[in-house]
Amino acid sequence: MFGTRLPRYRTRSGMFDDMVAAQIRRLNGAWPQLIRPVQFAVEDVPPSEPAPWEPEPSFSSQCFPASHGIPARIVLYRMPIQSKAQDRVDLQLIIRDEVVLRLAELYGRRPEEIDPDWNM
Repeated sequence: MFGTRLPRYRTRSGMFDDMVAAQIRRLNGAWPQLIRPVQFAVEDVPPSEPAPWEPEPSFSSQCFPASHGIPARIVLYRMPIQSKAQDRVDLQLIIRDEVVLRLAELYGRRPEEIDPDWNM
């Protein structure tokens, strides 16, 4: 009944991915040297049993420093983040805060240095 380009066609997971990509693009404009070397991923839920080398698991997101030729990675967990959000704007803010928090953790910076609006 409606085309694939119409907003109704977008799934919740597709909209979530778009919001994550928008935050990455926004931060890349200000901090390309921090964003380019990092891989970003979205998974539905965190692993039930983390690998032995993984730190204490987070339910919203995790970051993994670069090692042994593998680039640094930030993984956001869609379902836990969506369960925290009250509406679309709230979801965008939570995604922004998670991405900024994990970037700060990877680079040993305060989140406010990367995004002054963090956690507001």
